[in-house]
Amino acid sequence: MTRQPPPRRDAFRRFERITTRWKDNDVFGHVNNVVYYSFFDTAVTRFLLERGIIDTEASPLITVVAETTCRYRRELAFPDQVTVGLRAAHLGRSSVRYELAIFRNDEDEAAAEGHFVHVFVGRDSMRPQPIPEAARAALAELLVE
Repeated sequence: MTRQPPPRRDAFRRFERITTRWKDNDVFGHVNNVVYYSFFDTAVTRFLLERGIIDTEASPLITVVAETTCRYRRELAFPDQVTVGLRAAHLGRSSVRYELAIFRNDEDEAAAEGHFVHVFVGRDSMRPQPIPEAARAALAELLVE
């Protein structure tokens, strides 16, 4: 199996800058793996909030994570600046698959890459629900060909 090269910045539609913190480093002196997932979650959630797709207190629909992965390519460490690239790879009836990449400082190749699947569910029922048209239009802006 041939491993694909890391994604580059120009392959993404949206970017979120995040500053690493001293506490993000583990005893080995690099950002702990669980923090990468936090970077992914922050980038996706900020997009959803800014576009009015979700309201954490009042939306009748919420999003739940159904699947997530991360492939680590290079270490990050405090005080690195992180930029998370975000794009959508698939927009289904009730779910969206985001593809993400974490870029260290001003590097063009990703230090990590992964995906994140959100399912839209009823807040009370926790059952999948169709993505509303306004949300679908905003998410479609993230789609890559």
